[in-house]
Formats: sequence, structure tokens, C-alpha cells
Amino acid sequence: MRIERQGNVAVVVLEWGKANAISLAFLDALDGLLAQLGDAGAVVIAAQGPIFSAGLDLPALVELSPPAFRIFIDRFSEVLLRIFELPMPVVAAVNGHAIAGGCALALQADVRIMAGGKIGLNEAQLGMGLPPVILEALRAQVPARSLVPIALEGRLHSAEEALGLGLIDQIAPDARAAAMVRAGQLVSPGAARIKAALRAPVAALIRAAGNEGWTESWFAPEAQEHVRAAVARLGKKQAPGNT
Repeated sequence: MRIERQGNVAVVVLEWGKANAISLAFLDALDGLLAQLGDAGAVVIAAQGPIFSAGLDLPALVELSPPAFRIFIDRFSEVLLRIFELPMPVVAAVNGHAIAGGCALALQADVRIMAGGKIGLNEAQLGMGLPPVILEALRAQVPARSLVPIALEGRLHSAEEALGLGLIDQIAPDARAAAMVRAGQLVSPGAARIKAALRAPVAALIRAAGNEGWTESWFAPEAQEHVRAAVARLGKKQAPGNT
């Protein structure tokens, strides 16, 4: 991962394997970049490669004990909340699939611009709930009418469907280029004060809720069955002779 600077816009480039799968090491690297934003007027979160983020790194998480998993999900919430509360405008350049945790990462931005692929929160299909850092960001970012198809149904949406739901704000063939333009438009002297007023109540709800409920849902038998099946499918795709 790295930061690129173009004028007063800082670009956080996700570059963590071909899928940008979210592990503890991924979160630590991303948090380190956030500490380097300095006095940037705006931030673009982009990804190297064809996938924005395929979500949590399930093979790295599936065998964790409950205490170890709690460390991970607390760190996940901490880093995503740090993005949510950044004082400068943040634009997510969603260049490809943004699934589950990848969609959650994009939801922390103020604006989401998507080139193509699928985006969504499929936790309901896996038999688990949504941690507060996802649930409250979703509630704050999309119209109430969209909560059922996005959260309860747990479907993955095309860019066109996501635009109609308000899950993204724009479709552009070159998401990063469009995000750079939009980020430049959002730079303003009053951005930090206004963002703090908008986001502080949501952040307070996230911190007050905690992650106990989602940790329990992760270890529920049905959820574990789905997670292990997903890991098995990933293993087959990565085996010699499979694509």
C-alpha cells in the first residue's frame, strides 16, 4: 500500500494481493497510511488491480479463537471508524468488486464512484449480522428505503443497481480519475467543521454499541458453516489447474 499526492489530494492506494482481502496486517498497513495524510485537502481511496476489495480475508480468520477474532473485529472497527471521521472529504474510487468488508470500507467515504463489478453486504446470506461500524455507516449513507435490499436481503448489486439504491453516487469508466475530480471539488475551508458535525453522532453510536453481538454471530454454527464453505471454494480456485 502507498500514498500518492496530486496537488492537495492524497490518494491512498490499496495494494494487498489481487483481492485486497482484509486481514489484521491489511488494517495495520492502512492505518499507517492514514497517519500520513497530513494537511491534505481531500482523500481518494483507490485500489491497484481489478478489485477494490473482496472483503475479509476468510482463510486468515476462519481458525481464530473468539478472543483472537475479537481483537481483529475491534481493529477492523477502529480503522474504518478512523476513515469515517477523517476531517477532510473522502472519495472512494471503487474500480471493481467491493464485497462485504470491501463494501464497508467504501461506505466510510463521503462519496463513492464505481466503475463496474459488484458491491454489497452479503452477511445476511452467511447467517451473521453486521457490526456497528457497518450498520451505522450504512444507515447514515443510504436512503431508508434501501436498507432492506442492501442489508436484510444481503444481495450483491451491479453498479447500476447500486446507483439506484444510493449505495454509490456515480458511475464512471475510470473511477479513480472521476474520484480525483470530485475530491478536488470537495476541498473547502469549512469541510472539517461540517464533517465533524455530521459524523460525530454516528461515531458515538458505533462506539457505544461495541462488537460483542457481531463476534457471537460470527461463531454461530450456521455462519461458521457458510464461512468454511467459502474458504473451501477459495482453496479450490487457488489449487493447480483451477482458475
